[in-house]
Amino acid sequence: MKFNQVTIKDIARELGISPSTVSRALKDHPDISVDTKKAVNELADKLNYQPNIVALSLRQKKTNTIGVIIPELVHFFFSTVISGIEDVARQAGYNVILAQSNEAYAREVAHVKTLFNSRVDGMLISLARETTNFDHIESIISKGVPVVFYDRMYNSATASKVIVDDYAGAKEAVKHLIAQGCKKIVHMVGAPTLNISKDRLRGYKDALTESGIAVDERLILACDTGTFEEGKEVVRKLLTSNTAVDAIFTNNDPMAMGAMMAIKEKGLKIPDDIAVVGFSNWFFGELMEPSLTTIDQPGFEMGQEAARLLIRQIERKDKEQEELPAETKVLKTRLIIRNSSLKRR
Repeated sequence: MKFNQVTIKDIARELGISPSTVSRALKDHPDISVDTKKAVNELADKLNYQPNIVALSLRQKKTNTIGVIIPELVHFFFSTVISGIEDVARQAGYNVILAQSNEAYAREVAHVKTLFNSRVDGMLISLARETTNFDHIESIISKGVPVVFYDRMYNSATASKVIVDDYAGAKEAVKHLIAQGCKKIVHMVGAPTLNISKDRLRGYKDALTESGIAVDERLILACDTGTFEEGKEVVRKLLTSNTAVDAIFTNNDPMAMGAMMAIKEKGLKIPDDIAVVGFSNWFFGELMEPSLTTIDQPGFEMGQEAARLLIRQIERKDKEQEELPAETKVLKTRLIIRNSSLKRR
């Protein structure tokens, strides 16, 4: 069935008045009578009239729309970020267009192009796991499109960023395990292309070193996809290798949940035999048995801060004011201690 959008001309024809009168009635112009306004608005509602956003944006040179590129919609952390973005955007009168890269570089490039061609006023971007080339982003920045990164970013000198202190969070997690008496602590590393993985690995290593425990590279395990399934498989292999392990710190909670399943399959107890700590505070972690100790990231706050930064840039551009220098906002993490890491003394 063909979709025909109702126009101002359709309303004018139906009521026997001019299109300009309809336009002014819809804008509540004082020159239009109350009866005419009432008739126009009632018919507009009946016909489900919607303003032509493309035409408006061409006239106003603004769409009041923000494009958001997210790696994975299913990730609980990112869903909280989106909630924060929408909270601020809606209050400021902006619509949000959401695009999922599904961790693929090619899809991220395509989404950036599509959002640019849709004339969004600015973009909020969190990089896909596969992304190592940033030309597609630098290209839109050079064309004057405001861009703010959230969570996953690269070291662009011209774009603002909102991140969490991944280094401090990882360090706190590992020091908690050490305080529980753990010495053979495995770290399951995320995608090596991402700064968050590098910072969490650095926090892990520094926590060990500062506690007088030598870093054993054999206990640093690649888990590039960061999925539940990979976490489970990596720990299965670890436990069949007879490597001495008393704790596992993972780059994210899905990995940790997979690790816990593998530990249970082996007939070992959590945390008595092996303690487990994740990162990101997925909702399901609290429902695990035992409940999962994790590092909480303030996703909602991150989304709010990223949206505020972007809207500030957009509105300065609208007023033709001088661009603000790029800034980086670093949010604090929080250790949430649950049963998966509390060893019995």
